[in-house]
Amino acid sequence: MSESETKASLNFIEQIIETDNASGKWGGRVHTRFPPEPNGYLHIGHAKSICLNFGVAKKYGGVCNLRFDDTNPMREDVEYVKSIATDIRWLGFEWPDIGKAEPEDGALFASTYFEQMYQFAVELIKKGKAFVCDLSAIEMREYRGTLKAPGKDSPHRTRSIEENLDLFQRMRKGEFHDGAKSLRAKIDMASPNLNLRDPVMYRIVFADHHRVGNSWCIFPTYDWAHGLEDSLEGITHSLCTLEFENHRPLYDWFIDAINEGRTDDGSGEWGKKIIHSQQIEFARLKINYTVLSKRKLLELVRDKHVSGWDDPRMPTISGLRRGGYTPASIRDFCTDVGVAKFVSTIDVGRLENAVRADLNKTALRRMAVLDPLKVTITNWPDELDVDGAEKATEAGAGAVDWIDAVNNPEDDGAGTRKVPFGKTLYIERDDFMEDPPKKFFRLGPGREVRLRYGYFITCNEFVKNDAGEVVELLCTYDPATRGGDSPDGRKVKGTLHWVSAAHAVNAEVRVYDRLFMEPDPDSPKHEKDFKEFLNPDSLKVLTDCRLEPALGEAKVGNRIQFERHGYFCVDYDAEKEGRLIFNRTVGLRDSWAKQKGK
Repeated sequence: MSESETKASLNFIEQIIETDNASGKWGGRVHTRFPPEPNGYLHIGHAKSICLNFGVAKKYGGVCNLRFDDTNPMREDVEYVKSIATDIRWLGFEWPDIGKAEPEDGALFASTYFEQMYQFAVELIKKGKAFVCDLSAIEMREYRGTLKAPGKDSPHRTRSIEENLDLFQRMRKGEFHDGAKSLRAKIDMASPNLNLRDPVMYRIVFADHHRVGNSWCIFPTYDWAHGLEDSLEGITHSLCTLEFENHRPLYDWFIDAINEGRTDDGSGEWGKKIIHSQQIEFARLKINYTVLSKRKLLELVRDKHVSGWDDPRMPTISGLRRGGYTPASIRDFCTDVGVAKFVSTIDVGRLENAVRADLNKTALRRMAVLDPLKVTITNWPDELDVDGAEKATEAGAGAVDWIDAVNNPEDDGAGTRKVPFGKTLYIERDDFMEDPPKKFFRLGPGREVRLRYGYFITCNEFVKNDAGEVVELLCTYDPATRGGDSPDGRKVKGTLHWVSAAHAVNAEVRVYDRLFMEPDPDSPKHEKDFKEFLNPDSLKVLTDCRLEPALGEAKVGNRIQFERHGYFCVDYDAEKEGRLIFNRTVGLRDSWAKQKGK
C-alpha cells in the first residue's frame, strides 16, 4: 500500500495524530481519555467514543484514562460509576493502574481535582478575569442576549478583585444559599459565540456528593473543569463529540488565561505553564429506531416501559450484553460506522448484522420449538437396527434413535452432538397448515417434508380439540431417509426443525424486538411524545417452549443459535429462578427490512 493510500485509510483524527507525531508536537505521546458523567448507564453511542479513545491510544502506543466527570452531585451516583467501569472492561478495554477489587479501581475523577480547580479560579480572580455574580439563572439568561443581539454586562462585573476573592471564599464556606451567587469568567458579552459571554465557572449546590460528601458546596461547571482535567492529566488529544465544537474557544480561553503570566520553565509570575491539550470534535452516533438521550432512557426506566437499564430492548451496553451481544460485535459495529465530522443516522440493522456475523462464527446450533405442535409417527418401530438406537423404557414409546447433529457448520472444531429422535416429536405450530397454499413448502395433509438431521415424514391425519384447533399430527416416516437424504433421489422442498417430546426440556423464551416503531422517535419534527412510538410487540414471552436436551445444561450468558429462529442467550433470571430462560438477541434475518419492502 502506498503512502497516500495508507493516509487515505486513516480517519481524520488519526491523520491529526500522525501529523502531530511527525512534527514532534507532543514528543510522540498519545494520551486520550474517556470522561463520562456518572448520571446514567452507558449506551451504544458511548461505545463509539470508548472504542475511538481507547482504540487510538492503543494504536499509537499511548494511554487512555477513564475519568468520571462528577461535577453535578444532584444527578450522579456510585451505581453509575460501577456500571460504567464494568461496561468498559466488558468491551475489552483497560485504563492505567487498574485494580481488581472494584470495577472502577484505577479510574480518575473530576472531584479529585476540586482543590486545584479552586486555586486556578482564585488565580483568574486575581488576574481580573473572573468575578462573583449575584444574578439569578433567569436574570442571567435575560442578560445573555441572543444570537442576533449582544448581551449586557452583569452589574457585578466591576467588583474589585478583593471583593471577588472574599465572596468566592465565602461561597466555598457555605455562607450563601443555592443559586445565590456564581463565579463567572470575564470574557465578552458581545461575542458572537454565546459560550464566551461571561460563562459560569462555579455554582452553589448544597447536595451530598458520591465521593466527597458535603465537603464542597460549590461545584465547577463542565466547561471550566474539562480543560483543566485534561491539562492536569497530560492529555494530548481531547476527543469530544460535535456539540462541544462551539465550546472549544472557551476550552482554549480558560487554559490561555491560566497560562498568562506563566512560563515554560516556571520563572513567570504565576509559575509554570500548564499543558494546553488539543480538543478535536467528531460526530456522535445517531441510530434509528432508538433514543440515546440519558434523560429519555431514564424516563423509560422510571415509567416502567422497560424492566430496567439492562433491559435487552435498551440501547445501553448492559442491555445489549444481557440481550446476548458480544463485545466483539459492538467493537466491529463501531469500526464499521467509522469516525466522521458530520452527523448521519446509522441504520440499527448494521448493529444487528454485526452481532449476527460474530455469533454465526461462534454460537453453537441447537433446535428449539417455541410454539409446539405434537407429531406422532404412527409407523415408528419398537426397535431400530442403526448405530446409536436404543429401545425406549416407556411402553409404546418406540425406539430412540440418537442422530448426529452439527454444532456449528462455520467452525470445524465445534464437532457434533447426539440428538434423540423418537415416536413423538414437537414441531413449530406454524410449520403446519390444514389447507396450505401452493407456495407453502412445509407440512400439510398428504405432504412430505424433511426433519433436520432426521427422516422424511408425511402427514396423513391431524387431530383437533373441541375448539377446532389442531393439536396433533399423525405422520409416517421413511426409514431409508435417515440423515435427511432419500436413496431414490426424491426431493422435498421443506426442512423443519423438531424436538423429541420424551427428551425435551421446558423453557421460557423472551422474544425481544425493536423498542420503537418509528425510525426517528427522537425527532423534534414529531408533535407526539417519543413514548407514543413505543412498539407494543417489542417483547413476547413464550412460556411453553420445548428445547433439545443439550440445552438443559446451558448457563447464564451462553449464546446459542436456535436453528431457523435466530440467536438467543440465557438470561440472568434463569439463575435466580432456577429454570431455563432465554432472550432473543436477533433473528437470523432483518425482518424489518422485509417489512419496508427492501
